[in-house]
Amino acid sequence: MAKSHDSFKKRNKGLARKEKKELKRQRKLDKKTIKSEENPDSSQNEGKNL
Repeated sequence: MAKSHDSFKKRNKGLARKEKKELKRQRKLDKKTIKSEENPDSSQNEGKNL
């Protein structure tokens, strides 16, 4: 009897999910760095307004 490729499909699906999650995390990180570069003074002065 021939083996099914279910385990192969499952592994590929898991790898695709990990890759997508990593790309999403990287995009979020890039957004944070861009915002902090645009307004370096505002992020440093947040605590000084008290």
